[in-house]
Amino acid sequence: KTDVSSESNVQELVSTVQQQFGNIDVLVNNAGIFPSQPALTMTLELWEKIQMINLRGTFLCCREVGNLMAKAGKGSIVNIASIDALHPSMAGLAAYDASKHGVWGFTKNFALEVGKLGIRVNAIAPGGISTEGVKKMTAGAMPADIDMNVVMKQFLAKIPLGRMGEPDDIALPALFLASDASAYMTGSMIVVD
Repeated sequence: KTDVSSESNVQELVSTVQQQFGNIDVLVNNAGIFPSQPALTMTLELWEKIQMINLRGTFLCCREVGNLMAKAGKGSIVNIASIDALHPSMAGLAAYDASKHGVWGFTKNFALEVGKLGIRVNAIAPGGISTEGVKKMTAGAMPADIDMNVVMKQFLAKIPLGRMGEPDDIALPALFLASDASAYMTGSMIVVD
């Protein structure tokens, strides 16, 4: 377990992985939180926690793993952004949206920085994916007077396929971006929504 917002934790993680496996060929930055809270009532502490995990964690992992990849002269980094990096999906996610816009901006710029070192950096923008975190959020995030079934029905009505995505719907594009099948891609985002 690693707190990706902690520089020393990330350094320890990378050191441990390097000792056990040697080079790191692929990094997928998937850690993230998305508490729903209106900006007008959000505490600074919650705002900063979201930025620390979602954006700072991406930076720290990219920096530490990127240095190893640079020594090897190759590597692929996949940052998990969000469809919210392109457009907001719902009110109450201003802090999350800001962090994911940051991940997308960082991805594009970091790709410019490390491309000549043989490192590719891309992103995936998932839409609604049925993960444990989403299930927890929807189970307890809504006020008692809001019918979650109605909210989900309205949400699903906006999705052309009429369903939430599954984790494998993101894993397969991540595999593509991690592999040589995407060898001429860097600074790109695949939207999976």
